[in-house]
Amino acid sequence: MKQERWAPHVTVAAVVEREGRFLVVEEQTSEGLRINQPAGHLEPGETLTQAVVRETIEETAHRFVPQALVGAYLMHVDRPDGRAATYLRFTFCGRPEPVAPAGALDEGIVRTLWLTAEELRDCRERHRTPLVMRSLDDYLAGRRFPLDFVHTHSVGPSNGK
Repeated sequence: MKQERWAPHVTVAAVVEREGRFLVVEEQTSEGLRINQPAGHLEPGETLTQAVVRETIEETAHRFVPQALVGAYLMHVDRPDGRAATYLRFTFCGRPEPVAPAGALDEGIVRTLWLTAEELRDCRERHRTPLVMRSLDDYLAGRRFPLDFVHTHSVGPSNGK
């Protein structure tokens, strides 16, 4: 019997600050309405920065220009169905650009909000994961790594490597 190869779910998230407020989404989940930074899964062929830009537009209709990596976070989750999942999340910070052309937000996104750090602390029980506050606290503490800290190297038949 062939054993399935284990791999973590790779996700990205954006910390977007404007005038002391942070862009977050309110999304419908299996546990009800939750608050999260714009975030989602890395798709095949994407770099991490391409993924965070795409996810921010899809979930908020705001363009996002990544300026630094805030941190990389590993989280193990025991699901209600008894299966475990591991998430490897890369959180970036950057500046918002003018709103992207109007379009439908990703499925499950109810609305976007601009909340202060204190407002986010006051609603911790509604956060999608503990990483929402952890990555915001790291951002507020000044944690920043240059974007070239994360390298993307493509391997394929065209370059023979």
